[in-house]
Amino acid sequence: MAGRVAQINVSLGGVPKRPVAAARVTLLGLEGDAHRDPERHGGPEHALCLFALERIEGLQAEGHRVEPGTLGENLTLAGLDWSRVGVGDRFRVGADVLIEVTCFTAPCVNVRDQFLNGHYSRVSHKRYPGWSRVYARVLVPGEIRTGDPVIRLDGNR
Repeated sequence: MAGRVAQINVSLGGVPKRPVAAARVTLLGLEGDAHRDPERHGGPEHALCLFALERIEGLQAEGHRVEPGTLGENLTLAGLDWSRVGVGDRFRVGADVLIEVTCFTAPCVNVRDQFLNGHYSRVSHKRYPGWSRVYARVLVPGEIRTGDPVIRLDGNR
């Protein structure tokens, strides 16, 4: 499974996260990115939040106001079969960065304004499998750019 980085998103804390052309990926996430609630977000097991551009477009088609970065994802990815992305999957991002999916994210009340009728549970893995954002740990840090390839490594589902 191969895709690409459609957008890289950072903020000084909270949502929305805004696009940048490139970023340095560290073991704790993207340089220049912060979290308003570090008790729930960030740290080595939640270093990066990922979501699919195709899922954002699907949500838009349902009437939700989501855009890349508005749900707090650091990497908006395109071209992956998001329904097949799960815990333990490893991806090479760009030339050097290696990440591993650690868990599905819980929907956050802070993004409810992006959803029709405040229905932010629309991105709940429990209620809508295959529509959740995921968290990933960084196994190998490095530099990434918008447009970089995202390659699922052999041995994954």
